[in-house]
Amino acid sequence: MTVVTRFAPSPTGFLHIGGARTALFNWLYARGRGGQFLLRIEDTDRERSTPEATDAILRGMDWLGLDYDGDPISQFARADRHAEVARQLLADGHAYKCFSTQDEITAFREQARATGKSTLFRSPWRDVPEADHPDAPYVVRIKAPRDGETVIKDEVQGTVKWKNDQLDDMVLLRSDGTPVYMLAVVVDDYDMGVTHVIRGDDHLANAARQSLIYRAMGWDLPVYAHIPLIHGPDGKKLSKRHGALGVEEYQAMGYPAAGMRNYLARLGWSHGDDEFFTDAQAKEWFGTDGIGKSPARFDFKKLENLSGQHIAVAEDAALLHEIEGFLTVTAQPALTDTQKDGLCRAMYCLKERAKTYPELVEKAHFVLGQRPFDPDEKAAKQLTAEARALLKELTPQLQNASWTRDMLEATVSNVAEAHGAKMGKLAGPLRAALAGRAVTPSIFDMMLVIGRDETLARLADATA
Repeated sequence: MTVVTRFAPSPTGFLHIGGARTALFNWLYARGRGGQFLLRIEDTDRERSTPEATDAILRGMDWLGLDYDGDPISQFARADRHAEVARQLLADGHAYKCFSTQDEITAFREQARATGKSTLFRSPWRDVPEADHPDAPYVVRIKAPRDGETVIKDEVQGTVKWKNDQLDDMVLLRSDGTPVYMLAVVVDDYDMGVTHVIRGDDHLANAARQSLIYRAMGWDLPVYAHIPLIHGPDGKKLSKRHGALGVEEYQAMGYPAAGMRNYLARLGWSHGDDEFFTDAQAKEWFGTDGIGKSPARFDFKKLENLSGQHIAVAEDAALLHEIEGFLTVTAQPALTDTQKDGLCRAMYCLKERAKTYPELVEKAHFVLGQRPFDPDEKAAKQLTAEARALLKELTPQLQNASWTRDMLEATVSNVAEAHGAKMGKLAGPLRAALAGRAVTPSIFDMMLVIGRDETLARLADATA
């Protein structure tokens, strides 16, 4: 059996971080088994669905690197097929026409509440022969079993049971003939050949009701895996008060996609004690048996830690590509060819300690900026009269030095020692002169990256 999973977001807003994790789990499960990962846009809610939201979902998927097979499928475009299945259920006696009005249903429920009875609506039209039907609007309802149990075997939740007398005769077609979401999901999953449905556990109750359609049509149920939702650090459902919710917000904050994938995979799933892992390892290891039953808690510190590790091991070209994407989404100027070249040459001394792209870009100021550098407040304090005198004394020594790390270190150390000071005495002024910043990569790395001529020119600027 070829594994087929799907991600089925509703285009009513941004790609939520919880939805992104669901997409990731489905992607890992399919890719790790040589299967297919499909994307379906559940746009049946025409009032709330927007093209802009669909575009945001596609951008989020693209940034996360979650490639899907084929083109995205529009659920709304398949409405005729959904209605066809409802009519087939009706013809086979597994569904019926219900002529009860919304006012009648509301009145029934109000009376049930007043008398302390169940508000589960039981249509009086369930067994009425066609010949006795009125010429009036109707909905099509499925005939849910009235006794026994509906059982769902879930890969995460275990065996879950519902008493059938607690399940209603779910509406399949509205009075205007349009199919409902619950029907559309089942028909789409069946027609798309979906073998495994991995989704949030807020859909667990839906599985029981949707299984009625599968069984009435004689279709095999997919394998279900309902995963706990993501909570904030306080243990409550993730919301705006906890910080960013949309995937694109994390891109704009400068987190690398690989770090985001790694962190999201660890939200609710584990493989032993492994925290940092590659995509290849995640695909190999991922399985529903590693998903816990308790909600995961979002932790920005862990995300930053993993992001930093992924930046440190990433290929320079890949980092440059993501940094350019980060600058684009944050409306910052694009890099010039000269800046790109400098950034690539400096990457070895930038990526080891940066946890996000804003940090990396800030540390890269010495190759992204242009002379004369205007030192920031902290750097300016380093350029005292005494410091400028030391830099002037250092300049001719550097003019004649071999441009190697050992020789540069020795040259700076000798000038500092000649004044009874340690090398650190010159480090601050050199940072200010070379980058205009107080926090930079090693002064020797900066010298090696920008070269002798540029180093001497910046020292001349600082001592002028």
